[in-house]
Amino acid sequence: MNQARLDTLGPQRIACLTEETTEWLYLLGEERRIVGISGYTVRPPRAREEKPKISAFLSARIDQIVALQPDCVFGFSDLQADIATELIRKGIHVTVFNQRSVHEIFSMMFQVAAMVGQAEKGQALMVTMQEQLRTIQEAAARLPRRPRIFFEEWDEPHISAIRWVSELMGIAGGDDCFPELAKESLGKNRIIADGAEIVRRNPDIIIGSWCGKKFRPEKVAARAGWQEVNAVKHGQLFEIKSADILQPGPAALTDGVAQLHRIVMDWSKTQAPTLGTGVSSLPPEGAARALGRPGGAEPMA
Repeated sequence: MNQARLDTLGPQRIACLTEETTEWLYLLGEERRIVGISGYTVRPPRAREEKPKISAFLSARIDQIVALQPDCVFGFSDLQADIATELIRKGIHVTVFNQRSVHEIFSMMFQVAAMVGQAEKGQALMVTMQEQLRTIQEAAARLPRRPRIFFEEWDEPHISAIRWVSELMGIAGGDDCFPELAKESLGKNRIIADGAEIVRRNPDIIIGSWCGKKFRPEKVAARAGWQEVNAVKHGQLFEIKSADILQPGPAALTDGVAQLHRIVMDWSKTQAPTLGTGVSSLPPEGAARALGRPGGAEPMA
């Protein structure tokens, strides 16, 4: 089948309710298909200039979407179920992804690439991303000690890292302070009601990504009882923008994990050389499993 025919396959007018599918379609060179984007979209910057904004995260301009006559709407998770339901009732095709892990992000990207006739290009891009993740993971394996990291997705109340962020922390060389919460898909189930528990787990690094709100390290450092936390004592408080790490798509797998890795490596340089610490430099099991083959196959050996 020639390329001209391939270009006619799949949806031709796509409305993207979240940022990650927009960025991925641009990377695939298929931005011409996009007729509307999330108002939170910042990657790539040109998308904001070229495409109309049709949604926030929990709300959407239904009439505007209908007027754009999309033949497919891409959404994310149960949080957009009400939007999806309303559009479906209006006769619009909706595809909702629910990727929560690194492996599932790759699976989502594979599906989108196939839907727009770019499976081969998508596969090539994903292989490059996986190679970059492996390079980061191999560098992290040489660390004499892995830092404990508290990733704060929201501050009031404290919400810890979602699964893909937790896995990327592991790949980058750190250990999530709250790995037992990472599997919870909903933010309300990752709330840490008692900040004293964070203090007790004594993170070496604190990273804030407050869902679009500016991270305030001085506010974190001033929390009652936090002055003896290693991260506070040693000034290891950092921000990673939500657009770079909390989008379950290309951004998190590239710029997001690169920032995590840089923070971990810089922290390691501040540590005095130690012998026989008994602390493993190997990534946690979840991070090791995260690097599967693009398209949803089993992890590489």
